[in-house]
Amino acid sequence: MKEVFFSYETTPVLESVTFTLKQGDFLGIIGPNGSGKTTLLKLMLGLIKPDRGDIEILGEPPHHVKHRIGYVPQNIDFNITFPISVLDVALMGRLSRSRIGRWYSGEDFPRAEDALKKVGMWKHRRVSIGKLSGGQRQRVFIARALATDPEILFLDEPTASVDLEFGTNLFDLLHQLNEKVTIVTITHDLGVISRHVKSVACVNRSLTFHSDKQISAEMIDAAYQCPVDLIAHGLPHRVLSTHERE
Repeated sequence: MKEVFFSYETTPVLESVTFTLKQGDFLGIIGPNGSGKTTLLKLMLGLIKPDRGDIEILGEPPHHVKHRIGYVPQNIDFNITFPISVLDVALMGRLSRSRIGRWYSGEDFPRAEDALKKVGMWKHRRVSIGKLSGGQRQRVFIARALATDPEILFLDEPTASVDLEFGTNLFDLLHQLNEKVTIVTITHDLGVISRHVKSVACVNRSLTFHSDKQISAEMIDAAYQCPVDLIAHGLPHRVLSTHERE
């Protein structure tokens, strides 16, 4: 991504965004609400186009590599009362590889099975999606994304609607998946970043890219422009700039 600008009508959202992500990376995107994090993700996915600037994903324009990308949005428009099984939801990830009007191929079912096993949901394959907990549904939606055999997996705040314990388990799962898949995720859980991600992008209209996972006071100040409470080892603490005693 090079010198990317984006506005919603006359409101600037992102300005002069430039960074390069290596294959196999695990990027954590942080920043306050309304800072442009989700917009950045949508630009990388090719869901929206920049006002100016260049974006390449896997060496090509985003819309050319949609079949090589998995995506788990923050708010999934899904009617959980609809009588559809966990396996059927996972199989939906294979639709992009199927021609219109064609049934699933013999290859699709093993791929969906493998994806559900990776997220620990294969034993629930015949259960209706509406009968699952929020955390279980999130695992199924990740399986749907994994069923595409993505080279990059994008997630927009995957732990936003789940409990703390599941959130920790989910990032443990993403850490395992990162052995084969590049991962890009938006998160407000700064404590998770220090344990799992390999690089950090601080977004607040502009973007500062850090090729390591250490969270410094300078990074927090650049992204949030105020003190931020973190949770580390179960204890809240505040990141402040170092200062001398009087």
